[in-house]
Amino acid sequence: MYSQTLIKPDGRKLTLYSRSPIADNIIAPSPSEEPIQANPHLRWHPLRGEWVAYASHRQGRTFMPPPEYNPLAPTVNSQFPTELPQGDYDVAVFENRFPSLTLAAHDPPIEIVETLPANGVCEVVVFTQDPQSYLSTLPLDHLELLLQVWADRTRVIGGYQQIQYVLPFENKGVEVGVTLHHPHGQIYAYPFVPPVPARMHVCQQTYYQQHQRGLLEDLIQKEIEDNQRILYRDEEAIAFVPACARYPYEVWLASIQPAATFLDLTPQQQRGLARALKTVTLKYDRLWNRPFPYLMAWFQAPIDGQPHSEWHLHAEFYPPYRTQDRLKYLAGTELAAGMFANDALPEDKVKELQAIEVDLEK
Repeated sequence: MYSQTLIKPDGRKLTLYSRSPIADNIIAPSPSEEPIQANPHLRWHPLRGEWVAYASHRQGRTFMPPPEYNPLAPTVNSQFPTELPQGDYDVAVFENRFPSLTLAAHDPPIEIVETLPANGVCEVVVFTQDPQSYLSTLPLDHLELLLQVWADRTRVIGGYQQIQYVLPFENKGVEVGVTLHHPHGQIYAYPFVPPVPARMHVCQQTYYQQHQRGLLEDLIQKEIEDNQRILYRDEEAIAFVPACARYPYEVWLASIQPAATFLDLTPQQQRGLARALKTVTLKYDRLWNRPFPYLMAWFQAPIDGQPHSEWHLHAEFYPPYRTQDRLKYLAGTELAAGMFANDALPEDKVKELQAIEVDLEK
């Protein structure tokens, strides 16, 4: 992997990654030369026991969905050329112009609840310069590079004293709230472990203390033995619809042997995960013969300088699903109570995905 870090005219960092050497004369552009002066803050939610971020400057952020969204007609977003430089490279990572979290946050307002500066990092990860591409259409070695990029960003961002958790994710499709249509994801890094990975942390830690083995490691072995819900498997990686899926078409993707973070993956595991990632996204896009909307989130161990033998890096895909020619999203029981009610059995929905043939070499 080759990389090069540049500074945009507005002061933000831009890091380019490539499978081949990057030229030294690349110039970093930005939509404006005005420096970013975001100052978000956190407020404590006493009934939920969690922090809420407030970033009112985001009201002016770029939002450019087409008036009538046609998922089969790729959109070239006008911000794409103003954030990315000309040149030969594969992946670009730059600081978000409208961050919900920033290391520069300071002096939070005084309120009736506890407040803190929203110290963190928000980065945009552009997967490819091709605005009409998707993860499913990228070659395998490009996807391996992306896994290496997530590892490098975990290393770089995790080096900041304020950071305790690094979460790469992708929102794909207007249906799940994407505001830019070129292929990209984001990385949010928090000054605390957010509620969902914090709960995962407790569950995995408790299980490891009781069994001296990883919780997800054992669940994966049970899925392999059951052999009903697997979409992809090789010696290093697996993709499957979990027996406990909360969504129809929900898929988990992981190395078979535990790795706590992206930094702990071996080259062989990266290769297996790239093949699993391409398999899943190809199947999704061919399920309804259109770009398939989803949220993909990668969960890894906290960044606290401690070993985490209990943790198992993995991705979870949360897609909406179609019923009677419409897409279904979260309802009251999921949003309000946090208890998911799935209208379909994982064993039924996985058959639709298993039936889709894919060619990973294309």
